[in-house]
Parts: sequence; C-alpha cells; structure tokens
Amino acid sequence: MSFQPEHMIHFPTLAGIRPPGVTRVVGWLIAVGIAVVAAILVFVPWVQTSAGAGQVAALDPEDRVQDVTALVPGRVERWYVRDGDRVRRGEPIARIVDNDPNLLARLAAERAQVLAEIAAAQQAMAVAQIDVGRSGQLLAEGLAARRDYEASQIKVADHRAKLAEARAKLSRVDVTLNRQSAQTVRAPRDGRIQSINAGAGATLVAAGDRLATLAPEAPVRVVELMVDGRDIAVIRPGRPVRLAFEGWPAVQFSGWPSIAQGMFDGRVRSIDPSAQATGLFRVLVEPMPGKPGWPSADYVRLGAKVRGWIQMETVSVGYELWRQLNDFPLEFRRPADEGKGATPEPVAKVKK
Repeated sequence: MSFQPEHMIHFPTLAGIRPPGVTRVVGWLIAVGIAVVAAILVFVPWVQTSAGAGQVAALDPEDRVQDVTALVPGRVERWYVRDGDRVRRGEPIARIVDNDPNLLARLAAERAQVLAEIAAAQQAMAVAQIDVGRSGQLLAEGLAARRDYEASQIKVADHRAKLAEARAKLSRVDVTLNRQSAQTVRAPRDGRIQSINAGAGATLVAAGDRLATLAPEAPVRVVELMVDGRDIAVIRPGRPVRLAFEGWPAVQFSGWPSIAQGMFDGRVRSIDPSAQATGLFRVLVEPMPGKPGWPSADYVRLGAKVRGWIQMETVSVGYELWRQLNDFPLEFRRPADEGKGATPEPVAKVKK
C-alpha cells in the first residue's frame, strides 16, 4: 500500500497518474529556467544605446580633401607631380601657359608705354604749373588778362586728369601682368596628390578648373554618425560612444560594453541643430581622453565607414525589452548638476 498525501485523496484520477522521471526533470528545469529568466529581466543591468552609421572625417576644414584649381586660363604645359606623390606647401604642381605665347611680352611692352605716358604727363603738368605761376605774377602786375591766368589753370587740371588716367591704366596692366605671371600652381599645404585631371594637359582650362585633388596627411580625425531623430533629443555632448571601424575586427555587445572586443572609445563633441536631407541628425564624435587611441591613419583613413553606439542610461534587461517592444524612446535622466544654481523666473502677477 503506497502512501498518498491527504490532499490527493480528493483527486483520485490525478493520484493515479504516474509521470515518468524524465518529465519531472524537464518540468523542474522549465520552472528553474523561468525563475532564472525572471531574475535576469529584473536584476541584470543593460546599457541603452543609440546606434548610428557614418564615416571618418577631418575636423579642420584645411585637413579635408581639396581641389587644386587653375589660377589663370590657358593650357597645362608641364606637370611636376603624379598620382600618389607627397608634396610640401608651396611646391609646384603644374605650370600653365597662355594660349598666346607672346602675351607676357606684349603686356611688358604695354606697361613700358604707360610708364612713358605717365612721365610725359608729369612733365607737362610741371610746365603748366610754371605757366600758372608766371600768369599769376603778370596778372598781379597788370600785364596779363585774367582769362590767360584761368586758361593756364585749366591746362594744369587737364594734365592732372591725364596723369590720373595713365596711373589707373598702369594699375590695370600690373594686375593683368601679375595674374598671368602666376602660371605655376603650387600646393596649398602638405599632403598627397590623390588624383590628377589628366585631360587638362590636352585641353584648355579656365580659371577655377580642377587640376588635381590634394589629400592632406595626418589630419585631426572625428567620426560623423547619423542618428535617428527619435534619439537625438536625449543625446548630450560628452556622452561616451563605442566605435567599430570598417576593416577592423570587432565583437560588440551594446548592452554590456565591458565584454566587447575590438571596439574604440569616443565621446560626443557636437550635435547638428538641424537634420540632414535624409532626416537623420549628424553627431560628431571625437576620441575619448584617457582611453586608447584610435587606429592610425594608415589603417583608418578619411572616408572609412564606422558603426557607433552612443551610450545612454543603464536600465534592467526587462525594461529594455519592454521599451523595444513598444518602440519607446530612450530613457532620459536630467544630470545632477543641470539646473543647479538657476534662479527661478518670477511669476507674473495677474492684475485684478
């Protein structure tokens, strides 16, 4: 006779069931698993993140890829560099010649002619001023008419106008001569020639046409992340960011950054006040001080793709699952020092 619990006497059918031992073990495993999962959902922390994709960019505008353009119209006579060459600031890149090979000689001759005109106008004005002095003396002695004295003054003014016109002409010639003399295009800064407009040597170029593309070396790098507008409201400068660079092996656990491998640290530098054409907001990320530096520019170059996770508040795993299922925004908590010391605005009194 087997012993049965007192409460099982009222359930004879249930008491007659003899489940196998495996079923009991599976049942206990399911019960323990449910308890463990519940404990994980409640007690295990999870770091909320706002994910974004972007690229490596240069912070300083002078460090960005820039076009080297022609300063004067003409034809490229000679190239001093090739694709991939390193150049220093001021080194020649190309030489441009005018379509008219005798243009500089003619401009020099025109300048000499204008200088001769200026010298003649100065001499004529000096003689006219002497006539004004002589006419004024004769007028004072009563030996000359006032009309002759005024006529000599008019001649001085006429010669002065011609002198001014000649000097203005000289300035125009000098400007043209200086522009045409700047036919050697030089590197604006240190860098590497990324590409050359090969067709420029066989065709005519105008002022402002691209001759080559210069990529500066050793730029100050930042990361441009494109973040969804739903999360941008709670992101603040100084927030830590975890970065995975293209071509650099990494294993990322967004909720547990301490166990991620191959990731690099950064912090939010600035956030654009308006969205891009795609509706996403650009977030600039700089290296985190005191943390290992990013890979060198030889491995992570300008324009390389980047994945980033901006770290936000720490919540429980259960809350994060609930938030994801309901598509709610990230948790926002006001910083402890924010709002301290602020003087409350006075409340306007309503006149009775």
